[in-house]
Amino acid sequence: MSDNASDLARRMARQVEAVCRHYLSNGRREGRYWLIGDARNTPGRSMFVRLKGVESGKGAAGKWTDAATGEHGDLLDVIREARGLVDFKDVAEEARTFLSLPHPEPERQSSPRQAPAPTGSPEATRRLFAMSQTIPGTVVETYLRQRGITALHETGSLRFHPRCFYRPGEHSPTESWPAMIASVTDLGGRITGAHRTWLALDGSGKAPVDTPRRAMGDLLGHAVRFGVSHDVMAAGEGIETILSLRMATPRMPMVAALSAAHLAAMLFPATLRRLYIVRDDDPAGDGARDSLVARANAVGIEAIVLSPTLGDFNEDLRLIGIVTLRADVRVQLAPEDVARFIAAEAM
Repeated sequence: MSDNASDLARRMARQVEAVCRHYLSNGRREGRYWLIGDARNTPGRSMFVRLKGVESGKGAAGKWTDAATGEHGDLLDVIREARGLVDFKDVAEEARTFLSLPHPEPERQSSPRQAPAPTGSPEATRRLFAMSQTIPGTVVETYLRQRGITALHETGSLRFHPRCFYRPGEHSPTESWPAMIASVTDLGGRITGAHRTWLALDGSGKAPVDTPRRAMGDLLGHAVRFGVSHDVMAAGEGIETILSLRMATPRMPMVAALSAAHLAAMLFPATLRRLYIVRDDDPAGDGARDSLVARANAVGIEAIVLSPTLGDFNEDLRLIGIVTLRADVRVQLAPEDVARFIAAEAM
């Protein structure tokens, strides 16, 4: 039995529908595809797995794409995401168990260890994100719900790390706390950076540290993305701010740039025609707004500012409630976007 990943993937693809029914049980077959919310077995229809096709290459059976996040892969990736695995040997072991194949004898010599990635580099951020797990049932979900954020659709850019290292200062001992890890991606979906929010052990709030939020990697022009942007999207600074606005406009693609300076410098998708700028009520937020409006208008993109009633949209969500928040946002949207991005039952 070969340990080669492509060989295992081909064997899994020969039983693709059985694989889907086992690992993506919340989905269903429609024609030549299995439809599901994402590779973590979330109910929905944005991810589709090809049930019929050639054995390898483009159009192969078992290949999948998540239209909401741009993620794609094969059935081994499904196993990794559905089971929350990190190391390939664990993914391969699970695949062999499913296929009822013999398990290999332990290697006599360990394979060379992966060279460490430079601290703060894009490669380090990609490894951190890969080591993390999906957020359902974790303290990340608890933390977000504590802030009134209960709509967690299209949040594949967020993950949970149970023991993320935190160093208070250069000469201080390293601590570890649970953390929400957010992937920062470029317009092509490639991870260039990550944002860490260290959390209290029970998810009741942020960890009791001096700087519970830190970013790493290549951030300029990039963002944390929720949904796939086409002609319309919203952009703001904070993750919680953006997720709070999505409670009112759940269908609108949005990005969090993580700071006022990065918001002002964010890159626009080529297809973008209208940009909603999510304003924070502070001088830095005003400066980012003005810069982004000027840049958008210069390339023919209509810019509309969305303003909170209080300091930011998460304060609005927690203190004045979703009904009032939705009503306040609705009157600020372009009329054609109200029906498009606000759920019909909320109108």
